[in-house]
Amino acid sequence: MREFVVEADGGSRGNPGPAGYGAVVRDAVTGQVLAETAEYLGVVTNNVAEYRGLLAGLRAAHALDPAATVHVRMDSKLVVEQMSGRWKIKHPDMKPLAAQARGVFPVERVTYEWFPRAENKHADRLANEAMDAGTRGERWSAAGSRAELAAAGSGAGPSGAETAGAAAAPTAGAEAAEAAAVRTTGANAPEAADRRATAASAPKADDVRATRKVATPGWGPPDMGAPATFVLLRHGETPLTPQKRFSGTGGSDPSLSDTGREQAARAARSLARRGTIQAVVSSPLARTRETAGIVAAELGLDVTVEEGLRETDFGAWEGLTFGEVRERWPDDLNAWLASPDAEPTGGGESFAATGARIAATRDKLVAAYAGRTVLLVSHVTPIKTFVRLALGAPPESLFRMELSAASLSAIAYYADGNASVRLFNDTSHLR
Repeated sequence: MREFVVEADGGSRGNPGPAGYGAVVRDAVTGQVLAETAEYLGVVTNNVAEYRGLLAGLRAAHALDPAATVHVRMDSKLVVEQMSGRWKIKHPDMKPLAAQARGVFPVERVTYEWFPRAENKHADRLANEAMDAGTRGERWSAAGSRAELAAAGSGAGPSGAETAGAAAAPTAGAEAAEAAAVRTTGANAPEAADRRATAASAPKADDVRATRKVATPGWGPPDMGAPATFVLLRHGETPLTPQKRFSGTGGSDPSLSDTGREQAARAARSLARRGTIQAVVSSPLARTRETAGIVAAELGLDVTVEEGLRETDFGAWEGLTFGEVRERWPDDLNAWLASPDAEPTGGGESFAATGARIAATRDKLVAAYAGRTVLLVSHVTPIKTFVRLALGAPPESLFRMELSAASLSAIAYYADGNASVRLFNDTSHLR
């Protein structure tokens, strides 16, 4: 039984933005490159591109030998953990991609391994080549990779320049485009060519969404109807806000100050003028419920309380300034600043735990308010986390965002899983 290694990667310049994937199939014993594939996907997210890279790599391996075993290596922790069964797949648009990937080979013949991005250079380069070609209105061609393949000793036989030429030839239809982007080397090249021809003539019904994206590369995604739009309002000031004290879920739960109530009223009037808010959802804490109540009264709406929108629990640091925490628990503070998994002193909530909670809350609310515009009244860390997740930014980005009291931000969530940050930290209504 043959054994292959599939290395795959995907990227999106903007997340969502112009995206593509690359994948390489190697002989597990010799390391020889047997096939490589890449494709421009149009405007999709990083996660979609990474899953599409995995799927294409598995299909390329299957074309070489459907009886083989496969070891997949990717630098996407999300894809590796989800496909290994250790993480749940919650996003509705990831589930069909994962199901397709599991259907290429019997699951017992595929294993998964995470490895660092620096070691995934070949697939990363292919993905970037596909994105570069797509933004120029061209299709990716394997011709530019012939020198590398030849250097690997894989240029002989029916897979040499002849196959590379076939890879660059124009084809019709999205599945044909994907098939045409595969450069195969080795003894099974004729069989792979037959499979590519079959794929070109018979697009898969379960891949219609991807087909639409590939058929019309460019900046415009397919029309998926109105997104769920979250307008994110940070609560108004409390007595602790000007003093820059930690104020989370586990503290004194302060109410708004007079300044905070005026800020909430100004936000309410601004939102009323826009006339787009269809529902109001609030964190359960007093300062957010009070802010939400002021806005909802102006808009003639009711307030729904959502537990998942609460602020992070800062443990023993609640009510203290940053300097006071530094004096009392310098090591704990340094650890917290260095790692999203570190908890504040006294059993507070880590940023990683907050991120998981906000992601679950986001998915719940996107499903509940599909196609509608909803005001979410929340706190600094949750709102920054919504933005971080939408951008695909690392956890340390939380320390690089400024979010003012009573500021407005906005994110749109589309049916294909894409998210678009439309506004951040707008305080024009307060001036």
